[in-house]
Formats: sequence, structure tokens, C-alpha cells
Amino acid sequence: MTKTPVKLLSIFVIFCCVLLALNFGLRSSMGFLLEPISKTFGYGREVFAMSLALQNLCWGLFQPAAGALADRYGSRKTILIGASLYALGLYVTSISESILGLHLGAGLLIGMGIAGTGFGIVLPALARAVAPEKRAFALGLGTAAGSAGQFLLIPVAQEFISGYGWQTALLLMAGGALMMMLFSSVFNEDKSSTSTADEQSNQTLKEAIAEATSHKHYWLLIAGFFVCGFQLAFITVHMPAFISDQGLDTYVAANSLALIGLFNIFGCLLFGSWSGKYSKKKLLGIIYLFRAIAITIFMLVPMSEMSVYLFSMVTGFLWLATVPPTSGLVAQMFGLKHMGTLYGIVFLNHQVGSFFGVWLGGYLFDETGSYNVVWWLAAGIALVTAVIHIFIDERPVARIRVNMEKPVSA
Repeated sequence: MTKTPVKLLSIFVIFCCVLLALNFGLRSSMGFLLEPISKTFGYGREVFAMSLALQNLCWGLFQPAAGALADRYGSRKTILIGASLYALGLYVTSISESILGLHLGAGLLIGMGIAGTGFGIVLPALARAVAPEKRAFALGLGTAAGSAGQFLLIPVAQEFISGYGWQTALLLMAGGALMMMLFSSVFNEDKSSTSTADEQSNQTLKEAIAEATSHKHYWLLIAGFFVCGFQLAFITVHMPAFISDQGLDTYVAANSLALIGLFNIFGCLLFGSWSGKYSKKKLLGIIYLFRAIAITIFMLVPMSEMSVYLFSMVTGFLWLATVPPTSGLVAQMFGLKHMGTLYGIVFLNHQVGSFFGVWLGGYLFDETGSYNVVWWLAAGIALVTAVIHIFIDERPVARIRVNMEKPVSA
């Protein structure tokens, strides 16, 4: 395999990071639209919460297809399509006058757009571009870039909503989504470059899916990622409204999500680095355990600006720290050739969890007037997930172990 010049590789990594920052920052800002849209139409919070729940579900449902498209035809085409759908979804949401319009724009179209421009497309490309010994750090860096987008773009989106109204804010965000097209230029149509023994097999996509889905430890990884999605989506969408319900100012909510994004940068870089040195399943177990502890303490102590900010810092450090070890485990267990598709399937379950986290939050709030049940549920399932990861076998599958023992041709 011809080595990529260092300068070109650096540009590639930078463009990947900016792309992920836009993708994640725009998506993370949607929670600030919950209250203004609900008030404009006179809906309960469940309606737009359902739109965002559908967004997460569609993101997950289309991620395996987007990954397969990138594996076969290249990441650039997939990103161009995804950015177009992302911008279209934001535009449709801005002009919507019905529940169906909100579900179509904020749900289906944005969900498809995120799938075509996010982690499931960019992280496999990063994994293929760098040397194996740098792969874990590159995955952590890419994930941290998404958090940087959350930290930088959420305050901007909140100012747009406050200054111009939610419809104009969505149009401005649509322009940001179109900018992602500019950063697709560095993605060549080389699909999956291969160099090592585990990637030189003639395994078809159908065979790769059959191998993974018959591997029980793949399903344990999938189960854990469900919980991750449930927690992250619930907090992203409902945290602003929850903080407002406690009588705190809206700027506290903006600062809270921005702090989550800021501290997640450090968490992703650290856990990305650690994923290349230590057991990935143990790191995941630790992350879920500390999430359970953080939520429990947050619910037990008196609510204040300080408690919100401290919770946001701790939660941010653990926020997307699951992505480098999870995506790294997929590559480690099954190889890189079909990583886009296999990680897409894992991520699908993450988004199923996201759907339930967002929708259940809105539904139970409308039914009980409180988010407390969902908070305690999030803590409980995080504890169960920490235990699940004890039983994962993170060794490469037998096919790769056999190939790794064979000499690799120059």
C-alpha cells in the first residue's frame, strides 16, 4: 500500500474533524427548539420530542446503508448526499405547519443526513487512513471533533433562536449543513484500502454480516450501545427544558450543553488514547459505571447552577468516550474491510436507544409533569451495561486470528 504523504494526511484529518464538528454541533442544537416550537403550535413536548426521536431512529436505520454505500462507492459521494439531505431537513422543519411536516423534516430527512455525514462514515475512513498503531487515537480525535462542534455551535444556535426566531435559526443552520460539502473533497473514491492480512480476505458483505451477527459478543456490544444512545439523546434533547423547569435561566442550559461538549473533547482524546493501550471492554465498563454514579448523585443533591455545571463536566468527560473503544472493538474483532457496515449496525441499536430516550422523556413528562423516572431509568440501565461488558470477548474472530499467523505479502 502506498503511504499517504504526511501533509496530505494532516489535511485529511483536519477536514474530517471539521466535518464532524458541523455534523454533531448542528444536531446537538436541536434540543433548544423543543420549547419554542411546542409553544408556537400549542403542542405538548411529546410532539417535537417524537420528531427528534424519529431523527435518532432514522439516523440509526440508515447508518448501515450509508456505511455500505461508503464501503462500496466511496465516502465522498455518501457525504455529498448526506449533506444535501441534512440541509433539506432543516429547511423543511423551518417551513413546517403541521406535525407531519415536523416529523418529515426534523425526523426523517435530518436523520438520513446525519447518517451520511457523521461518525459511521468518517471514523472508518479515518481508521483506514492512519497506521494501525495510531488508529485508536485517530478515532478518539475524530470523536472529540464532534464534541468541539457541540461546544462551539450550541451557543451560536441558541443566539440565533433568541435573536431571529426558530424558523430563521433553522435556515441559518441549513447553510451550515451545506458547508459540509466543502469538506468532502479530501475523501477519495478508494473505498477501503487494505494492507494487512485481516483485510485481504475475499469476504463478501453478506458473509461479513453473517459472521458478525452469529458472534454473541457482537450482540453484547450492541446491547451496551443501546444504553449509550438512550442516555445521550435524552440529555441532549430534554436537558434545556429540565433545567428551565427547575427555575434556572436559559443561559444555564446553554452553558450546560457547551460544557458537556468541551469536557467531552478531553474524554474522547483520553479514552481514544487508552483504547490503543488497554482493554477496550474494560474501558467501556468503567464509562458506564461512572455514568450511573454521576446521574445518581445529580438526582440526589439540591439543584443549583453549580450542581448542573459539575454534572455537565463529569457527563461530558464520559459523553462520547464510548465511541473510540466501541468502534475500535468492531475493527479489532472483524477487521476494516466492512467496518462501515458493521459499525453501522452497532450504531443502529445506539439510535434505537436514542429514540426511546427522547420519546420516553417527552411522553413521561406530559404524563407526570416530571423527568425523574427517566433519569433514574438511565442510571439503572447504565449500571447493568457496565456488568454486560465484563463478558465480552474482544479477541479478533477466528478467521482473522488464522490470517494474522500467515505471512503478509509485500
